[in-house]
Amino acid sequence: MTYYYRPIVMSGATRPHHARQLAGGSFWFDRVERLSRTAPAEIIDANKIPQDVLDRLCSERAPMAGLGFDGVPNLMGILNVTPDSFSDGGKFTAPDAAIAHTKRMIDDGADIIDIGGESTRPGAAFVPEEDEIARTAPVIAALRETTAVPISIDTRKSGVAREAVAKGANLLNDVAAATFDPAMFDVAAETQMPICLMHAQGDPKTMQDAPTYDDVVLDVFDFLSARVEAAIAAGVPRSRIMVDPGIGFGKTTAHNIALLDKISIFHSLGCVILLGASRKRFIGEITATETAEDRVIGSVAVAIHGMMQGVQVLRVHDINETNQAIRLQKTLIGM
Repeated sequence: MTYYYRPIVMSGATRPHHARQLAGGSFWFDRVERLSRTAPAEIIDANKIPQDVLDRLCSERAPMAGLGFDGVPNLMGILNVTPDSFSDGGKFTAPDAAIAHTKRMIDDGADIIDIGGESTRPGAAFVPEEDEIARTAPVIAALRETTAVPISIDTRKSGVAREAVAKGANLLNDVAAATFDPAMFDVAAETQMPICLMHAQGDPKTMQDAPTYDDVVLDVFDFLSARVEAAIAAGVPRSRIMVDPGIGFGKTTAHNIALLDKISIFHSLGCVILLGASRKRFIGEITATETAEDRVIGSVAVAIHGMMQGVQVLRVHDINETNQAIRLQKTLIGM
């Protein structure tokens, strides 16, 4: 029987003597939820889980892409240089507009900027590689001349990634986890760039047609585990890998809620966790908020939930609002 282990994440200075530090950060755990596909879930003492799993849960996450992970979380600001992204498509396609928006995000507390040239909203059409490069490369080059803040390239195409690195990008953010283009691993290995591997069921054009899972949490975990091992086999060390459960990518609202509820399970992969839920449709469905720009408060609530589960990177549109909430939450829990 295969078991999966989700740490019950806690905070605060007062803790049991046998508590374990989570991922080398500020949170801790002394119990885990043990899950399987064939038996009821149960809570067990952390000392009863296999040593290799415990080592991955506790190991300090090495800095990557100019980010450190002991004082979680880092804020990844979203910069879509696309005409059709679900929330801000068409607003920042010109380099001057992109630079101005990036400066605002940095002033508000962004730790890294994620630049995407292909919309991955539900129903979005495929963008040819040359078009995506034409959208992203000039903006990355212009930003690198004006800021030292790390830059992430949000792409599933190795040619786009390689050009982005040449222009100064520091992180590859692949929404297909190198299943669309396996050469993404070659780019990461050859350039020694860190890579984020995200789960998605289907491609953007069809992913929301009828997403189904046997067990969404365990299915996504198994997928990411396999992709992490594939990256390692291709020459990318675990210390340079992030994982992202892909909220909203081939998932219903119920799937998204299940993943958020048990997101700490992904710590047992031994990788940094990235959470991108900002302004997404499930927030609108739960709060009856039709317009993406009006989902800021719900997005901040999800971000704080992620923070309290030890998520190390939050990908958000609204840096100032999220940063305020995080600073207050850290104060309240003594971080």
